[in-house]
Amino acid sequence: MNIKATLEQSQSKANVLKIIEYIGDDVTRFKELITLFLGTDSLLIQRAAWPLSYVVIQNPKLIKPYFGKFVKILNKEGNHAAVNRNLLKIMEEVEIPQKYQSQLFDTCIKIITNPANAIACIAFAITVATKICKPYKELSNEFIIVLKHLQSYEQAPAISVRIKKAYKTLKANL
Repeated sequence: MNIKATLEQSQSKANVLKIIEYIGDDVTRFKELITLFLGTDSLLIQRAAWPLSYVVIQNPKLIKPYFGKFVKILNKEGNHAAVNRNLLKIMEEVEIPQKYQSQLFDTCIKIITNPANAIACIAFAITVATKICKPYKELSNEFIIVLKHLQSYEQAPAISVRIKKAYKTLKANL
């Protein structure tokens, strides 16, 4: 299978499933997808993000050499919402190495507090930030303040639900 050609055809669930099945846990095939995702063609980057998230969630060990790059991409301005959404979905599901937790938490706060971001990105960022601060009481208290501020404005249901879940998780650890 030529992953690039498949992504260029169209953005469809069928193509995504083909790519996921083709890659499986194969490091070489995964690297082909990563090369497209880390490339310069914005359409291919956007289209590669969807199967990338599913492959990594099924095989978390594949992300290890790229975790720092993914955090850097999340910090980059002007990403398509699909890129950030899928990266945050990955971060929600995999173990976050301690050396990236601080930077990723700051990134999540930036995403959460920017109303111009897509609802799904904000929702995933709330969950990722909650996951990061769960073991840290002081950080949990700070994040609760951010969530209260966010909740003071009308929010989409996806965000409201994530805020409620975050409160429940964080208050259980205080």
